[in-house]
Amino acid sequence: MTVKNSIPEDRIPVIVGIGEIIDRPKEITEGLEPLDLLEQALRRAEADAGAKLLGEVQSLDVVNFLSWRYRDPEKLLAQRLGITPSHCYYGPVGGESPIRYIHEAAQRIARGECSVAAVCGAEAQSTATKAERGGAKLPWTPFAHDVEEPKRGAAFQKPLAVKLGVFRPVTVYPFYEAASSAHWGQTPREAMAESGTLWSRYSEAAAYNPNAWLKRRFAPDEITTPTADNRLIAWPYTKLMVANPTVNMGGALLLTSLAKARAAGIAEDRLVYPLGGASAEEPRDYLLRDQFYESHPQNAVLKAVMDLAGGNGRKFDAIELYSCFPCVPKMARRTLGLGPDVQPTVNGGLTFFGAPLNTYMTHAACAMVRKLRDGAKLGLLYGQGGFVTKHHALVVSKTLPREVLAQETSVQAVADRNKRTVPEFITDASGKGKVESFTVLYGRNGDVEHGVVMLRTSNDRRTLARIAASDSATLAHLLNMDRSPVGSLGEIAMAADGVPEWRVG
Repeated sequence: MTVKNSIPEDRIPVIVGIGEIIDRPKEITEGLEPLDLLEQALRRAEADAGAKLLGEVQSLDVVNFLSWRYRDPEKLLAQRLGITPSHCYYGPVGGESPIRYIHEAAQRIARGECSVAAVCGAEAQSTATKAERGGAKLPWTPFAHDVEEPKRGAAFQKPLAVKLGVFRPVTVYPFYEAASSAHWGQTPREAMAESGTLWSRYSEAAAYNPNAWLKRRFAPDEITTPTADNRLIAWPYTKLMVANPTVNMGGALLLTSLAKARAAGIAEDRLVYPLGGASAEEPRDYLLRDQFYESHPQNAVLKAVMDLAGGNGRKFDAIELYSCFPCVPKMARRTLGLGPDVQPTVNGGLTFFGAPLNTYMTHAACAMVRKLRDGAKLGLLYGQGGFVTKHHALVVSKTLPREVLAQETSVQAVADRNKRTVPEFITDASGKGKVESFTVLYGRNGDVEHGVVMLRTSNDRRTLARIAASDSATLAHLLNMDRSPVGSLGEIAMAADGVPEWRVG
């Protein structure tokens, strides 16, 4: 039945098509390149919509990919599709970007700037890695060596962080993990148990997702217990607690106006409506943040979308909480007021579904559309990029919206108002140092390489300090499962190589 609404139908955006592809080539050289995956995902989205829409795309967003480098991949894709969209964009690195692009595409439709929009992303890292290791030459579009590599991690961090190895996601997120669990009054053992239970739920969702890379449910203890196949990488994270980028995947969504969808004969029960969302971010340099037990931008974004849902996180029938590392959904579910029994995913998570780097949330959005088509009423898609840096959330619904889609998404001012004083960062320190957070880095053989503590000095400045692999007493203090070391005091001294070192006591 057609529902009447006061908003002009040509200004109501709807998601009408979703497409996904997973590529597991028998021979390395048969693997599809990212452009192939993008094109196939879009054609599958068009088939899912049941209407010829690709030729009318006026807005095309391509999520940044890192497994292969092209010059102007968005233009190459448009040429393949035979279209000349007025908005044709290839964005920067960021795990939140698919949600932002879907939201922005919906806003263009609401403004009347276009009537058909596409958002897509792909990675072929599994094939690219195997080819490099095996010395195989891939018959792909020639690699664009003259195109600058996107800025990531180390480009935004302080030299001391880079020197100590805490400039990659897997070594930075542990700072949030330790600080947040201590703030919540958990012992490390309790925090680890929460992570294992949560991650097991992600794996269960992936086990039932036909597009997942790793379709198997893992028990909590399997995830958190270090083994030869599940080695520790950076405390407290094992291999099964971190994102898995070694996949070949493509995903795409097609949006149009309600007027065009109805004119094309697309069934009402296939339509999913973007209702609105919010965005905010932290400084790229994570050491310029006031603390590490919560994220003010994350809080502001999630509280804004809760307002859209009637002020209560439990109003959502289905949610996708970004899951590069356990601390992110653990913080998010608390802000949303959801309990430890939360079902955090419709897709399966970046460990088990797979982490096609920046474009995981493209696939999560596809899974959410399926969930709403199957009976859920209201969904939340929360994406995050960087080191708890960039945040974007979008509310989607099966119900026709009552209000025009808002154009303003930023809640940065709210996030900034809650920010406390940021301590001065120093690289030359001595005297007493109190642990603000920590991690321990491990080699591939399972041995400790060194520990890293984030400290507050006696005059409340911040520094990073190393714990030598030979300092068994301090490492044992950090790795005590029954008492968090956060808040404990020790001595800082400068090592011969100019790096601060810390000892407990």
